[in-house]
Amino acid sequence: MTTAEKSGCFGWLFGIRGRTQNRNNSNENAFPYHLSGRFLSPAETEFHRVLRQMMGDKMLVFAKISLKEFIAVDSSNYTYHNKIDRKHVDFLVCDTVSLHPVFAIELDDSSHTRPDRAQRDVFVEQVLNAANLPLVRVPVRQSYDSSELGALFKNALEKRAIREKAEQTESQNPPLCPKHHIPMVLRTARHGNNVGEKFWGCKHYPDCKEIIRITTSAGV
Repeated sequence: MTTAEKSGCFGWLFGIRGRTQNRNNSNENAFPYHLSGRFLSPAETEFHRVLRQMMGDKMLVFAKISLKEFIAVDSSNYTYHNKIDRKHVDFLVCDTVSLHPVFAIELDDSSHTRPDRAQRDVFVEQVLNAANLPLVRVPVRQSYDSSELGALFKNALEKRAIREKAEQTESQNPPLCPKHHIPMVLRTARHGNNVGEKFWGCKHYPDCKEIIRITTSAGV
């Protein structure tokens, strides 16, 4: 069925009369936009189908969601905003009722081996780690085992729960600053190689730069 035939069918269905258009007529004011065809690649389309079958009515699966749509930036410095402006995740799995993000998925094809893409992947992982949102990486395949994918998703959610419990316990019993002997504050690294990692910092920062690193095996 052609696009014109589909338009005719929808017009009949909704009681809308179409207008005859001559696509050959030039219009200097016309916007140069049109549908590009596939929203997802064939591999992404197949994986999305598998995800929908697995999730049923328990979770909603959104595709190609920009980080800025679900990641908040705790800084007025627009550098941090700009860094996530043009980055997205392949799939975002959300709670059906609240639409709260539960975990993200990256479908890795051969493009992820490029140095520039690998650098981008590391940054996205750091961002999601700072937000405590699990990221599951799945290699592109001809077909997918639902039980294998389910195990990956379950493992990611269990790690998130362990991390949240550990942080809650630690925040209730903060260590004392070695220099000032007062309870320290739980902070998140914003710079360097440890971006997104939690650590204890003195309340008198930046005058006092004493820190205590938090080591946990619960990171995703």
